[in-house]
Amino acid sequence: MTTDADLHAQSLVPPSDVLRAQAIVSPEEAARLKALPPTEYWARVAAELQWDQPWTQVLDGKLGDFRYFVGARGNVSVNCLDRHAAATPERVALHYEREDGLTETWTYARLTTETARFAAALQDLGVEKGDRVSLLLSNIPEAFVAIQACYRIGAIYSVIFAGFSAAAVRDRLEDARPKVVIVADGTLRRGKVVELKSVLDEARRGVGSIEHVIVIDRLGLCHLLQPDELDYAEVMARTARLAEPVMLEANEPGFIIYTSGTTNKPKGLVHAGLGFLVGTYANVKWSLNLRPDDRYWCTADVGWLVVPIFALVGGLAGGASQVLYEGSIDTPSPSRPYELIEKYGVNKVFTAPTALRMLRRAGQDALAGHDPSGVDLISLVGEPLDPETWHWTTDTFGAFVNNTYGQTETGTAWASAIVGVTPTRPGACGEALPGYRAEVVDETGKPVSAGQLGVLTLTEPFPCLARTVWGDPQRYLDTYFSDFPGRYASADAALIDVDGQLWVTGRVDDVMNVSGHRIGTMELEAALITHPAVSEAAVVAQPDELRGAVPVAFVVPRAGITSSDSLKAELAEAIVGGVGKYARPAAVYVVPTLPRTRSGKIMRRLLRDLLEHGEVRGDLSSLENPDALDVVQSHLRD
Repeated sequence: MTTDADLHAQSLVPPSDVLRAQAIVSPEEAARLKALPPTEYWARVAAELQWDQPWTQVLDGKLGDFRYFVGARGNVSVNCLDRHAAATPERVALHYEREDGLTETWTYARLTTETARFAAALQDLGVEKGDRVSLLLSNIPEAFVAIQACYRIGAIYSVIFAGFSAAAVRDRLEDARPKVVIVADGTLRRGKVVELKSVLDEARRGVGSIEHVIVIDRLGLCHLLQPDELDYAEVMARTARLAEPVMLEANEPGFIIYTSGTTNKPKGLVHAGLGFLVGTYANVKWSLNLRPDDRYWCTADVGWLVVPIFALVGGLAGGASQVLYEGSIDTPSPSRPYELIEKYGVNKVFTAPTALRMLRRAGQDALAGHDPSGVDLISLVGEPLDPETWHWTTDTFGAFVNNTYGQTETGTAWASAIVGVTPTRPGACGEALPGYRAEVVDETGKPVSAGQLGVLTLTEPFPCLARTVWGDPQRYLDTYFSDFPGRYASADAALIDVDGQLWVTGRVDDVMNVSGHRIGTMELEAALITHPAVSEAAVVAQPDELRGAVPVAFVVPRAGITSSDSLKAELAEAIVGGVGKYARPAAVYVVPTLPRTRSGKIMRRLLRDLLEHGEVRGDLSSLENPDALDVVQSHLRD
């Protein structure tokens, strides 16, 4: 049993004075909101948004089959764009910058007009409510235009990550069966041109549903279009009409987002458009407290759900002025994030722990000549945050670090500090926000005690929870509701400490039973990260006949550190000293890189595959750096 050990014993960190002065509720009011029945809370949130028709019932049904705001009608784009364009048309919506220095400025007025015009163009091509539109785009302003245009006319959109192979793109096209595909000709990544149109050309062969492809010329790569292909600029130039928003029922589907599978094909999770709006609007309010005078940067890729939550829907619904960056944030140098923060006066950032570890690894040379002290808040999601990186971030930026937790399925980072109001603990994910009911349970579904490791579940419906799997409703029920009937099962291992702080240690299959001790990988990795030679660490379980499982550690060293037997021995002792003798790793591999997703998550399941089978099995579509597999495999053979 994992208890409230040293890893979770760090002091609670209160909000900074700056954020406390900006808080929109008092601690007492926050407590009252958390205590409200979820239906009453969500009705209060929804009332702050603009509706064409009110609901007749807040909630109908239960987890696995429910509807929120029954009968209500509205439009996402109206809430994200029109109402801001009417009140403050010249407020900047997007400060766009590309890796090579190209910049653009988009006001709310411009973004709203372009969205309405493109929505009309889609209608002129025959796109109607319920039709699917797929997008293969990078972080460009047209991605915001295209997605909001789909919301405007009720088309169901699906963003396909720009780093996918043609085979992965094809899987998603065959599943969604889009009528129209929108693609950029290419994007930049670490100084190299990534051709997106050519990937689509290969992927779309034989997908008969596609009637039109709209090509956005960003890099001048497309000189000859096929008969069913249209140039975005030409389409916009010939479209004078601005589409009126189509009013949709609150539970009608808004978009499909695919999660990578392990052995099965990717799941197309369906989110309700207006339910997602309500959830993300509240999420941004609590996890960022965005204000009209904030300059805010969400560093994620548009193909990752963080962007719709915290930028494209939640961020715009909150009326923020945002930085949109296309490319790798450490290009042309590791100083680039600091340069962008200073250039645009960024005071709030949403990013991933991996990005912070990248900055930390770059060291003081990258920071030289820059002053990041204008950043008041750094919120995070994506993977466990080690306490050392938490402390480095607070020391470097002087900002409050708000680590959050959520999933593609939940549509929000539902565990978080309420910015300016509630404390956090280094490495934890805050507390369940108002409107959510979370419990950690054992294998039988019984709630466990504070500090005990188990499976994280949610016990009540909420508006932004994915409603089904596209084309396969039984898979939805089997995946999320069969293990613990009456609960949504996250498949994440977690504990809630005595102060209510959530600690997510990884996927359930990342929890290992070593000689009768259940332990999550986060505690082992945290012990490694404290060693001065370690930049990043991943620990996975290897089956063992005697002990059940044994830990195996993969470590990326800091610059200038080389592998040696003595270093490996030191790292093994770091785990023993931080966790206990029973957790001594069977092996420590010092490697220059690890397999990761574009969003920076280390893909531990691939490391397990290499250990157990000598090869990778399952879906590789989200792998950012395939060469890392060969690198790791070569170290395993040595």
